[in-house]
Amino acid sequence: MININSRIQEIFRDAIKAAYPDLENPPLAVTPSQQPKFGDYQCNSAMSITKMLLKTSEQKVSPREIADHISRNIPDNEYTEKVEIAGPGFINVHLRKDFVSKQLSSLLVNGVQPPAIENRKKVVVDFSSPNIAKEMHVGHLRSTIIGDSMCRLFEFVGYDVLRLNHLGDWGTQFGMLIAHLQDKFPDFLTVSPPIGDLQAFYKESKRRFDTEEEFKKRAYQCVVLLQSKNPDFIKAWKLICDVSRKEFQKIYDCLDIKLIERGESYYQDMMKDIVQEFEDRGFVQMDEGRKIVFVPGCSVPLTIMKSDGGFTYDTSDLAALKQRLFEEKADIIVYVVDSGQSVHLQTIYAAGQMIGWYDPAVTRVVHAAFGVVLGEDKKKFKTRSGDTVRLIELLEEGLKRSMDKLKDKERDKVLTEEELKAAQISVAFGCIKYADLSHNRMNDYIFSFDKMLDDRGNTAAYLLYAFTRIRSIARLANIDEEMLQKAARETKILLDHEKEWKLGKCILRFPEILQKILDDLLLHTLCDYLYELATTFTEFYDNCYCVEKDRQTGMIAKVNMWRMLLCEATAAVMAKGFDILGIKPVQKM
Repeated sequence: MININSRIQEIFRDAIKAAYPDLENPPLAVTPSQQPKFGDYQCNSAMSITKMLLKTSEQKVSPREIADHISRNIPDNEYTEKVEIAGPGFINVHLRKDFVSKQLSSLLVNGVQPPAIENRKKVVVDFSSPNIAKEMHVGHLRSTIIGDSMCRLFEFVGYDVLRLNHLGDWGTQFGMLIAHLQDKFPDFLTVSPPIGDLQAFYKESKRRFDTEEEFKKRAYQCVVLLQSKNPDFIKAWKLICDVSRKEFQKIYDCLDIKLIERGESYYQDMMKDIVQEFEDRGFVQMDEGRKIVFVPGCSVPLTIMKSDGGFTYDTSDLAALKQRLFEEKADIIVYVVDSGQSVHLQTIYAAGQMIGWYDPAVTRVVHAAFGVVLGEDKKKFKTRSGDTVRLIELLEEGLKRSMDKLKDKERDKVLTEEELKAAQISVAFGCIKYADLSHNRMNDYIFSFDKMLDDRGNTAAYLLYAFTRIRSIARLANIDEEMLQKAARETKILLDHEKEWKLGKCILRFPEILQKILDDLLLHTLCDYLYELATTFTEFYDNCYCVEKDRQTGMIAKVNMWRMLLCEATAAVMAKGFDILGIKPVQKM
């Protein structure tokens, strides 16, 4: 698909260069128009060029004159019908109907194709990242959903994506877990220990660690033995990791998340070299036996080695950054981690730049931060007893409520058992994902099943219902896939009615939306767009008959095929949008 906004920008770039060849880097501002009377796109560069001319050559020219001069230099092209100058110097652009019609036909024949990218980039996305021996909670839900959706977008545009789960699978907590394992299941090396509830096991070992001095000493010895790769201790560590991994996988299966596990333990052997590299470059200072690194512009130094010779999160995060830059050869690295880690991650990135691992002008290393999940009382989301909400219980509750909602609407009376089950899963997990993704990730958001499952407003429930309704239009008119494909090749899409024209242009804005998200990694823009597309479709459907029926008999008298094609193009773009958000629509609901 063509990104129309960027094509219009190219036209204006050429026009401005032709009109003002001596201006260096003239400002280029092209945006979709907010109101139909101002055309389809608007170029607002004239005002800024006025200021530039005054500053650089002391020429006083009105923005309207500049807009007129630019307009006269617009090259011949296939996109624009006409341009008009409005107000103080806005240039309003009207698209050609035959161009929009051809683009829609191309979309239907070739499918929803990604916008063209210059070169295939290698992207590493670090997301989800729960801790071994602890249950996944609602904070991990945000990282998992946001990270997966970003990966899906990068994959759709053709980038080579590495989806990494940076598990907390190393560190002092394993000392107390292994010591506790030895006491509770002394024959764990030969018989797999029945750790049913790892969370309870963790709490017991933590209580002993905090209250029993002898146990605490043993726990520290276990850490040392684990770090020196003692085979028995490595086996104990693997057993504990496996129990956790099975629990995490249940959640990933529910939400259809694919990840490659690469926990902190993966970087252990690289840490000594990291410390050595910083020492060799003269960046290390001693502080009461600790090795610390001060990074310019950062308030807190990094501790890369503790006084007992152990490594820290700072060391493992530096090792992970270097590995991703040099071994993975990443062009883009995205860390989908909560906002609370912002200072820490900015310091890690700044240290990487200071030591010369990467240049931010060439390699994009970014913290895609997100806010916390709040309960309906606007406080941190907890259970009634004040515990963190277990993720698996939350997903089960979603399934239950989704089925209740479908039964309230009596869908169980019209759908087969299989269709009802598919709709239940689609709505439950779709609503949980969409509620998260439809908010600006930088903000905190309130978790409310009632709002999520409401089929009015900007929710997954509304969009999924809208999608199944669009898909049913052709089915009810007895038009199959083959007939639609034939029509896509042979039938011209007419855009004479204002609602047809509005819908056609809205469908073709999809590549612009994706480009914006690739730039700022804010996925709520896609949710807002899908909601706008669904409401624009409703306006079209209410005003333009796709299928005309005989008033007496109720039989189909006429099918307006070009309008059926507009339905099909809307559904195709919605389906791709859902796919990027990780939502699975169903044909019947």
